[in-house]
Amino acid sequence: MTNGELQELYLARYAQALRPLAERLENHLRELFATKPHIDRISARPKSPERFIQKASKLEAGSLRYSDPINQIQDQIGARIVAFYTSDRDALAAVVKDYFAPIEEKQIIPDTPDRFGYEGKHFVLFLPADIVTADIPAQHVPTFFELQIQTLFQHAWGEANHDLAYKPFLDLTSDQQRKVAFTAAQAWGADLIFQELAADLLQTVVA
Repeated sequence: MTNGELQELYLARYAQALRPLAERLENHLRELFATKPHIDRISARPKSPERFIQKASKLEAGSLRYSDPINQIQDQIGARIVAFYTSDRDALAAVVKDYFAPIEEKQIIPDTPDRFGYEGKHFVLFLPADIVTADIPAQHVPTFFELQIQTLFQHAWGEANHDLAYKPFLDLTSDQQRKVAFTAAQAWGADLIFQELAADLLQTVVA
């Protein structure tokens, strides 16, 4: 399949299936987690055609990373749950594992304890069958979707970092890299302090 054919196929999938399915998935997740406390937001969106083609064109060891990108790229629909505290993130992840039976689960953390960077829980999950209806062409329905669970600070840092630092055409200086690392450390510290405060206040109420 040529790059032009792949783009045409994905544009059809995006318009006819991914956009309505993302909206339905977001509503589905909102209902599933409606009784859970400390959730700031739940969202779902399709991967844009530009980002899909960019990902499908990635090379690995000199060859295309995906031999069949329309079926191999698993985050054509991405969902996100943003929770207040790290304990909430872990509790929500437990619900996800009970309800969806994950295909893949990752705890994203920096490589070594002395480094700071993006953190979050990522899942690859089967798309719920009950959001797929006959009006959506079956050939355009993806098998999986990706779900990320982050705290407020992880989410805010990740969004800003992706916009500022995660650009393939940028080569950050050492000073700029240190600034990115500093903000990541601040986000990690804020999560830690708010989690400890929440735990302390809960003990006070119980006592």
